[in-house]
Amino acid sequence: MPRPDGEPSRIQLLQGTLDFIVLQTLRWGPRHGYGIVQMIRAQSTNVLQVETGSLYPALQRLLRQRLIRGEWSVSENRRRVRVYHLTPKGRERLAAERSRWGKLTEAIAAIMARPVSEEP
Repeated sequence: MPRPDGEPSRIQLLQGTLDFIVLQTLRWGPRHGYGIVQMIRAQSTNVLQVETGSLYPALQRLLRQRLIRGEWSVSENRRRVRVYHLTPKGRERLAAERSRWGKLTEAIAAIMARPVSEEP
């Protein structure tokens, strides 16, 4: 729920970040839930650890928004798994989010690069 000033709440920001990361992960190809978790962990050099309790609600949000689609398949372990794919609408959203994140990271990098002043 947005705050009174119109800004998204912290939970929405975290959900939005996870949604973005999931979309980015699916950009590299279809994956089942555990594969998404493993890819996020590997690509972030173990810095980002997504728990299934957070991942599956994110996948449901993305399915409802039609940003991804899921289909049942059989894994290499012969288990039934749901494999998620990025949709054309999801690719469009990902492109917009990548642009927004690029601007955000540039702004943060500029702040971090500024020398520390010696003022009290």
